[in-house]
Amino acid sequence: MANACIGCGVCCASYRIAFHWSETTACESGTVPLELTETLRLHEVAMKGTSSNTPRCIALAGTPGIDAVCAIHGRHPSCCRAVAMGSDQCVRARLRHGLPPLDQAMIVAAYADPNPPGAPLPDPLAMLVTAATASADVHARP
Repeated sequence: MANACIGCGVCCASYRIAFHWSETTACESGTVPLELTETLRLHEVAMKGTSSNTPRCIALAGTPGIDAVCAIHGRHPSCCRAVAMGSDQCVRARLRHGLPPLDQAMIVAAYADPNPPGAPLPDPLAMLVTAATASADVHARP
């Protein structure tokens, strides 16, 4: 059975994604690209795009609920990994985006699958260039 997280991504467009700066590439052991974060407090950063009333992580490619994928999956912050399929956070995010909660049988089957399907990941470098260009365009306007 297909993993319901693949193609969903509504959690990435529902919450502020905040975590300790040491998870970024500014730290030798960090994996989250520093360029995709913004400073919140002294030791805390957030993924760009998630600190607004209509959050959407800069690393989210595609349309939430349809074909969304994380461009930095495998390097994403620990708080993202903590949102489990079918958890309260998952249910709230799905409802916020007009999607029903996941069926319990789907959740059980997805976790039992020894070879869960993978999702094709977009090129993170291309995403950074696109995001930087869009940001520069916004700041260049009078």
